[in-house]
Amino acid sequence: MSTPGRGLHGRVLDTLGPAITAGEYPPGSVLRTDELAQEFEVSRSVMREAVRVLESMHLVESRRRVGVTVRPKAEWNVYDPQVIRWRLAGADRPHQLRSLTVLRSAVEPVAAGLAARHATAAQCAELTECALGMVANSRGHKLEEYLVHDIAFHRVVLTASGNEMFARLGDVVAEVLAGRTHHEVMFEDPDPAAVTLHVRVAEAVREGDAARAEELTRQITVGALRELDVLAP
Repeated sequence: MSTPGRGLHGRVLDTLGPAITAGEYPPGSVLRTDELAQEFEVSRSVMREAVRVLESMHLVESRRRVGVTVRPKAEWNVYDPQVIRWRLAGADRPHQLRSLTVLRSAVEPVAAGLAARHATAAQCAELTECALGMVANSRGHKLEEYLVHDIAFHRVVLTASGNEMFARLGDVVAEVLAGRTHHEVMFEDPDPAAVTLHVRVAEAVREGDAARAEELTRQITVGALRELDVLAP
C-alpha cells in the first residue's frame, strides 16, 4: 500500500521506509542522502522531504557532520499507522501482529465497558449496523467487504468509550485488522463464533451492560490471539 499523499517523496518512502523497518539499514546506519537521491533518481529537495517524514516517525535523525542516522527500534513511533503497515509487510509480521493484538486485548475490553456506559443512541445504532454488516459478509470469501465493517465496528467502540486516548487508537486497530486480511493471516471466512460475539457486544453496549460488553470483547481478542497461533506462529 502506497504512502498517503504520495508524490516523488512518497515513492521514495514506499521503498526506504520498509527497508528501514525490515532491518536492511540497521540502527546506527548512516543514510547518504546525495547517494539515495541518485539511486531513486529524485532531486535533493525530494529526498529531504522524505527524510523529514521519516524523522517525524522517529525512524531516523539528522546530525550535523554525520548525516541521516537510523534510530534504535526502541525510539520508533510504533503507533504510527504507516510504521505499522511497513512492519506488517516485512519478516517481523508475526511478532508485530502478536504485539498489536496483545495491545488490543488490554485496551478494547475496557473501551467496550466504557462504551456501554457512555455511547449515544446514534453510536449504539452505528455499532449494531456495523455488526450486521459483518454478518452479511461473513460467508462467501468476502474478506475485503467484511473488513470494512470490522474496522468501523472497532472504531465506534473506541470512540464511544468517551476516552480520547482510546479513540486515537482507532487507526492502530484498523492497521492490525487490515494487515491480517491483506497478508492472508485470516481464514477464508471469519470465525462464526467471533462474528456472533461482535453482535453480542453491540447488544450489550446498547443495553448498557458494561460488564458483559467488556467480557465479550475480551473473548474476541483472546480468539484473535488463538488464530495467530495457527496462522502466524
